[in-house]
Amino acid sequence: MVVNVHVEKGTNENSLSLLKRFTRKVQSSGVLMDVRNSRYSERAPSEYTKKKRALKSLARRQRINELVKLGKLPEKRPNER
Repeated sequence: MVVNVHVEKGTNENSLSLLKRFTRKVQSSGVLMDVRNSRYSERAPSEYTKKKRALKSLARRQRINELVKLGKLPEKRPNER
């Protein structure tokens, strides 16, 4: 959504009051709030990236299990995560 805020200077208006009027108009239009809300939002990951991440974690888990069986890594205790 794009909203252009347009303010023209009056004949007897100084630049400070023009600036104040402009900021009030921007605040009331809600454009600034929309920009701030969407600033740090993240996109949802695609199906491909979800699958890739899942396969990577499965391979990592399988490798850890192999190292535990070979005795190169200690076994996990039930209380540990």
